[in-house]
Amino acid sequence: MRVFVCALVLLVGWGGMTTAWAGESKKELAIVIDDFGNDMGGTDAMLELPVSLTVAVMPFMPTTAEDAERAYYLGHEVIVHMPMEPMKGKRSWLGPGAITTDLSDEEIRKRVHDAIHAVPHAVGMNHHMGSKATASERVMRIVLEECKNHGLYYLDSKTTGSSVIPELATELGVPYLENEIFLDHVYSIEHMKKQAKRVEEELVEEKDLIAIGHVGIAGEKMVSVLSEFIPIFKSKAEIVPLSDLLP
Repeated sequence: MRVFVCALVLLVGWGGMTTAWAGESKKELAIVIDDFGNDMGGTDAMLELPVSLTVAVMPFMPTTAEDAERAYYLGHEVIVHMPMEPMKGKRSWLGPGAITTDLSDEEIRKRVHDAIHAVPHAVGMNHHMGSKATASERVMRIVLEECKNHGLYYLDSKTTGSSVIPELATELGVPYLENEIFLDHVYSIEHMKKQAKRVEEELVEEKDLIAIGHVGIAGEKMVSVLSEFIPIFKSKAEIVPLSDLLP
């Protein structure tokens, strides 16, 4: 898994021994579930799964606060699922308060600031759609500056290969991570199981892994697949909140 944080690490020797020592640590898997906040399909069942999820909640939606509060109460980690402009698709799919590339700097900053305050208990942010916005240095500099101002990390969902997030986050000193597997970008049980099997296989090689699923149209299917594979995942890794993967 690719984990990125701008930091200076100092290893200090003591008594002729170093503070770093070899030991095998358990593998860790972070499961991020997007699109909470609009009473989407699978919401209740997803939150009741017996693992610690990272729950990405869209701001300014009918159940934004309710979903965030319930997720927090049930022991899940909460992040802001910030709607951002895609290369293709209707703006109506984004929902209110979306970040688009035609907005002024001031309006982008205001929308990000307001979104963070609209999602209780948020400790991080990722984007909803966003293939166009996350390729814009001007837009993402403002977004990441606001994340830094509010002490949030950023998860690059990797909806485009042209993301400017890695360079900007490093420059600004914003802790960030990158998604590695989408579990349900095809809405069939067969595909979701194929992707879950891929997670299982990659945990053999990877120490840490991040996977993203969704509530919504196929939310109940996603819950079903996760319910089947969670025992398998647990046999190979500890399922942790996303922030546990930050050094």
